Amino acid sequence: MALDFAATYKVLVLGDSNVGKTCIVHRYCDERYYDTYISTIGIDFKQKLINLDGVPIKLQIWDTAGQERFRTLTTAYYRGAMGILLMYDVTNLESFNNLSYWLRNIQENASPDVVKVLAGNKCECNPPQRAVDKERGDKIAENFDMPFFEVSCKQNINIEDAFLTLARKIREQREHRGENFDDGERQKGLQDMIKNGPGSNGLGPFTLGSGGEGGRCSC
Repeated sequence: MALDFAATYKVLVLGDSNVGKTCIVHRYCDERYYDTYISTIGIDFKQKLINLDGVPIKLQIWDTAGQERFRTLTTAYYRGAMGILLMYDVTNLESFNNLSYWLRNIQENASPDVVKVLAGNKCECNPPQRAVDKERGDKIAENFDMPFFEVSCKQNINIEDAFLTLARKIREQREHRGENFDDGERQKGLQDMIKNGPGSNGLGPFTLGSGGEGGRCSC
């Protein structure tokens, strides 16, 4: 017998290049951490079935696939998104300062009801490497009414908590609105993202290892 899902939640992972977006998707969905640089080609998404307080929910998690480098994300990427995990790197001040760009981009393109969670990656770093204190993350999260987690893809710290919090906030938003998400709109958003994306087939097109930009994993 096929398992019935209570809902499918479409989630985007946003932030500057090299903050660990692809790593966090792999860590959460595949329970893997890659010690080599991961270069994402095209638009990719992964799906994960979660037990949200006893209710089966399917998370459809989209990686922006390098498009953020060229600042070419359009409404097609955001259409149908119910939640956004916004990331920065605690060892990279520029990635934190650029949160203002991403928050503005979300405001301009996403649904006004979209749920946001802020995640500061690489919290396992040595104190001399840290460029952004936790208090600064707390402050911007408070200003924009977002739950905030410092996470580590490398050591698997707070990854599950961040995604589960996002899922719970989405559920609360749906219950508050008293309506079910429009499946037709969600499917249209999915089709537009695949259609407009550069060479995506939605099957996890990743390049691993030292090819392309190569080097050590930045996440």
